[in-house]
Amino acid sequence: MTHALIVIDVQKDFCPGGALAVAQGDQIVPGINVAMSDFDIVVLTQDWHPAGHSSFASTHGAAPMSMMDMRYGPQVLWPDHCIQGSLGAQFHPDLTVDRADLILRKGHNPAIDSYSAFFENDRNTPTGLEGYLRTRGIDRITLVGLATDFCVAYSALDAAKLGFDVMVRLDLCRAIDFDGSLARAKADMQAAGVVLV
Repeated sequence: MTHALIVIDVQKDFCPGGALAVAQGDQIVPGINVAMSDFDIVVLTQDWHPAGHSSFASTHGAAPMSMMDMRYGPQVLWPDHCIQGSLGAQFHPDLTVDRADLILRKGHNPAIDSYSAFFENDRNTPTGLEGYLRTRGIDRITLVGLATDFCVAYSALDAAKLGFDVMVRLDLCRAIDFDGSLARAKADMQAAGVVLV
């Protein structure tokens, strides 16, 4: 048991009709469900923000998708999304949630956003996922989910930095592609040794 599938943030708010919808985000769900059977361990991540989170544009009276400098660096100010306990924070209804060995909630610290499944956006505070995977004997990771250019890419880069063998299934991801973010994310992942397929 050495290979884990990490399914990033396949939640209602990131799918068509959601508060921060990723185009065609729902179309990857059937393929992810099929892929789950090919892995020893399946981890689902869930964006889980308190109301009034510091990454929300509404918290600062700012325009959605504007930028702000936080103490940990530049931060996109998002529309309110994936608020704890809300319908939008729920997984897509067709996702096979029962196959998960672990559901990891992230972004719950009101002062720090958390794109990566491994670290909050300060790039220092761990989520605990590395420890879980190490104790389960995992050394290879395949990532799928939403969105390619933010939470998937940040997770892939951190996994590579931590020494895991990392692959991203681009056919089972969809991107926001905000201001060239998809091209940058792909280039960064390739430079870090992440295999894109």
